[in-house]
Amino acid sequence: MRFLILLLVGWVMSAPAPAAATAAPVAFILLDPAALAAYKAAAKAGHQPEAAQVQQVLKEANAALKHAPYTIVTKPQTPPSGDKHDYISQAPYWWPDPAKPDGKPYIQKDGLRNPESAAMKDSDNLSKLCADVKELGLAYYFTADEKYAKQAATLLQVFFLNPATRMNPNLNFGQGIPGINTGRNFGIIETRNLVEIPEALALMSGSASVDAGLVDGLKTWFKAYNTWLTTSPIALPEGEAKNNHGTFYDTQVVDFALFTGDQALAKSTLQKQTWPRVPVQFAPDGSQPLELARTRPWNYTSMNLQGWQRLALLAQRVGLDLWHYRTPDGRGLRPAVEWFRPYLLKQKQMEKADAAGTSNALALNVYEQASRAYPDLKAAEVFAQTPDFNPVPWAF
Repeated sequence: MRFLILLLVGWVMSAPAPAAATAAPVAFILLDPAALAAYKAAAKAGHQPEAAQVQQVLKEANAALKHAPYTIVTKPQTPPSGDKHDYISQAPYWWPDPAKPDGKPYIQKDGLRNPESAAMKDSDNLSKLCADVKELGLAYYFTADEKYAKQAATLLQVFFLNPATRMNPNLNFGQGIPGINTGRNFGIIETRNLVEIPEALALMSGSASVDAGLVDGLKTWFKAYNTWLTTSPIALPEGEAKNNHGTFYDTQVVDFALFTGDQALAKSTLQKQTWPRVPVQFAPDGSQPLELARTRPWNYTSMNLQGWQRLALLAQRVGLDLWHYRTPDGRGLRPAVEWFRPYLLKQKQMEKADAAGTSNALALNVYEQASRAYPDLKAAEVFAQTPDFNPVPWAF
């Protein structure tokens, strides 16, 4: 079966394609086209660090050119549905119970990743796909070289659209726990970087490879996935999650709604779900109590703020201002960003160290993005503490 699938993939990649209709330009949702254009001009003029960063993008995109298409149908595991087109993963922080002969039901060890979960490759393949398509999209944007768009189109076609290899638009079996369930809402966090796909399509607007069939097919897939996110009994509890899971649920629903033209769903989700999250997740001083209680507090506060940054960017597309929203007692995104400042300036240390290694990369990228909304944030002082950090306009 695996040989047949790979043979079909090879046929799709090598078979001559009929002339395709040119796709209408895909709009940017999270990225700022003006900032990208300015960066492109600076790199073309040889300015640093822009020119060096673009060369790094091309290096990573050239590596992506050599990658075979990713699929979820070649995995050794078969989902409970019996359909390998269904995504499957195992909850990473759940381990065999040593007190039970078969280890089931598994028990939780927050922040400590069970190697068993890494043996399920759907999450890894999806992450690699998003990363490759992003780099290929950027490479096409900076060079207009069709080889990058062609490879990105192939990766997208194989993963999402080709009948033999496509992923079904659901996460019914995400983050299952042996002995407890076969899937749960928490798996939805694993698709949070699907928001890279619409941006990559926008970066490749004008490419002959990113044709109307591909774009329309992807919009159909994302619309179906959004329907699952907003109607499935498995998915709906994720929208009610109080911590970062709820944040990234909102980012996906809103982003996919904007990509597929459902402005009403995007706006209502922000108004009915995202805005009420502010007093739940943030303290008046900008701290995030729910994430600070975790065994990896720096990782989760940084990650969650990335989700909020995305939501603020998305809100702008429907005329809402999350950047400057404040509750009556002062809770909001600005204090949440400023909470990170003394830690990034090395004036304070976290009371509890992360149980596993982490970095400042997420927090620095969020700080850079926020500095565009808050010009008086004095971001340069923060970046001076990390001289090797070079902000780029495609980090979100």
